Amino acid sequence: MSLTLTLALLAAAVALVFFAGWRGSRPSQPHLGVRMIPWRLVMVLGGAMVLVLAVHVAALLGMPQATR
Repeated sequence: MSLTLTLALLAAAVALVFFAGWRGSRPSQPHLGVRMIPWRLVMVLGGAMVLVLAVHVAALLGMPQATR
């Protein structure tokens, strides 16, 4: 995967994390019905995707790996 595509996916994942965090922090409104999307789970999965993509960007830039 190229650096440009990885950075674009990283930006989209960060935006998803912030959007899901905002939606998950809103108070529930039971009179409107049940929430159908688990926003906190979406936020955690997006955060995991951000971590994986950040490591991939570091590998593409040639950062040294941590070894024992």
